Parts: sequence; structure tokens; C-alpha cells
Amino acid sequence: MTVWRRYRVWIALAVGLVSGLVLSGLWPQTPLHASATDRSDTFAIATGAVDYDTEAVYFLDFLTGDLRAVVLGRMGSFTGLFGINVAADLGIDTQKNPKFMMATGLANLRQAGGSRMRPSGAVCYVAEVTSGKMGAYVIPWSTSMQAANQLNIQPLACVGRTYFRAVTGSAPATTNVPTVRPRRGQ
Repeated sequence: MTVWRRYRVWIALAVGLVSGLVLSGLWPQTPLHASATDRSDTFAIATGAVDYDTEAVYFLDFLTGDLRAVVLGRMGSFTGLFGINVAADLGIDTQKNPKFMMATGLANLRQAGGSRMRPSGAVCYVAEVTSGKMGAYVIPWSTSMQAANQLNIQPLACVGRTYFRAVTGSAPATTNVPTVRPRRGQ
């Protein structure tokens, strides 16, 4: 009986183990990105990536139409505070009991010309079911302000509006608005 026949199971196991270790060190690793959402009767919350290592938490108040976002700074305090009233932005009457939905997604939008602010990596989509209107909102983001742990308080920027339901028999329409516009002095 040869050595191969006697120890073939152990040799095959050792070769497989070494091959697995070599391949796992060379194989490209793909990061996993996920967002979380939850809602109550009058409130929704969602998360979305702002940068490659930072995320925001979005809050939508169904009663007022206020959309807020906060970003946790590198020192453990909230340094990014953003907001907009989506009901006013989309022309929705809050007295008529609007029914909102909210979700976040990823987008690689262009930076506004000459600004140090750029659109965040996440887009917060807010839809109002009864009117069929939807808006896409981003955070005006500054990596330098984040790195310096500076407070960044600005309005959320609407980067697009559309109808997801035909209005009075017409086809859905899309309105694009300019991307991030920083406040004066920024």
C-alpha cells in the first residue's frame, strides 16, 4: 500500500484547506449596504448612506409633512441637521389627511458647480398616495465639515419631483430641479 492510498483523505483535506485560505485572501471583498425603515400611524423613520462610512437617519412626520435628517459626527454627537417641509414643497394640503410613504436609495449625483457641498450618497424618496406626487431629497454634504466635526445645518435639497399616478387622465410628468444649492456664505 502506497503512502497516497493510505493518507489520501488527509492530503485532499490539507490541499483543500490551503487552497481555501489562499483564495479567501485574494478574492475581492464586496461591502454590504443596507438601510432600515419603520413606521407608526403618523411617523416614519429610515436610514441611508451619506458617505462611504457615514449614514443619516431620516424622520417624516405625516401630520406636518416635515422631513428631517440627522447625521452622527465622528465624536459621537449629531453634527448634521437637515430638514424640509415636503408637503409645502410638493403642494400637498396637510388638512386633507395626506398619506405618505418614504424609502431611501443610493444615487451617485453630480456636485453643484464650484460648491464644496455635494449631494449625499442616499436619496430619500417621499410619496403622497392620494395626490400621486413624489419628491427625491438629498443632504447637502461636506466631507471636510464632517472630518472637522463642524455643525452642518441646512435645508434638504429636492433633486426631482414626479407624479407616480396619472393626473386627470394625463401621463406621469417629471420635473427636475437643480441639485444641491448651498446657503450663502458656505
